[in-house]
Amino acid sequence: MSLSLAQKKVVVAEASEAIASAKAGVLAEYRGMTVAQLTDLRREARSEGVWIKVVKNNLARIAVADTDFACLSEHFTGPVIFSAAEDPVAVAKVMSKAAKANDNLNITIGAMNGALMDEKMIEALSKLPSREELLAKLMGTMQAPVQKFVSTLNEVPGKFVRTLAAVAESREAA
Repeated sequence: MSLSLAQKKVVVAEASEAIASAKAGVLAEYRGMTVAQLTDLRREARSEGVWIKVVKNNLARIAVADTDFACLSEHFTGPVIFSAAEDPVAVAKVMSKAAKANDNLNITIGAMNGALMDEKMIEALSKLPSREELLAKLMGTMQAPVQKFVSTLNEVPGKFVRTLAAVAESREAA
């Protein structure tokens, strides 16, 4: 079914809005996937904050023009699903996990900061910890010296109290 000009403009505007704030995007061929599999992929992507959509190739080329994803223009061929997110690791993880779980989903190429990424680079990116995990590790690393300092300071009066208790016990026994 063909889209009217107004519908095409809406699709391009939606795609342009979604990729405007995105840092990374991935193209994957989905030929042979069932509707249920695509629905599961969309559900998982949405929960991870990843925008994912099947867009007509010509409309996708228009949407990515004059963006960091313009390098993907020549790769919009055949039935491809386009995914993008602000968190590059999230989009790589979602698509890599889906590609492993489904033989009919083949990652073709990706882009980050205006540079193309092949499937191996996307796989390597998917193995990195997420932004939240990195922030948690950073906070743990930053808190460790302070916690150690506080426990060291707390040990001085604790040791003094234990010494006084030992002296008191020895006097009671004598």
